Amino acid sequence: MAKFTIVDQDTCIACGACALHAPNLYDYNTEGVAYAILDNNSGTKPIPEAEEDNALEAEFNCPSLSIKIADHPFHGDPHH
Repeated sequence: MAKFTIVDQDTCIACGACALHAPNLYDYNTEGVAYAILDNNSGTKPIPEAEEDNALEAEFNCPSLSIKIADHPFHGDPHH
């Protein structure tokens, strides 16, 4: 089953954990806040299967719980 990811930018503390564990999935915008690279943080494009373990590692290591992963698209809303 496809998994989707998004960063809750309201709670992100820009610690670097997500980019460390999944550099192909997460980066930082000009304000220094993390975002999901796949779809410009809309959470609508499935995580490539080869990157799923890295995404889960990033989610697990995010101290602010800002990395969200689900079995459904987020449509831009990390609380969806």
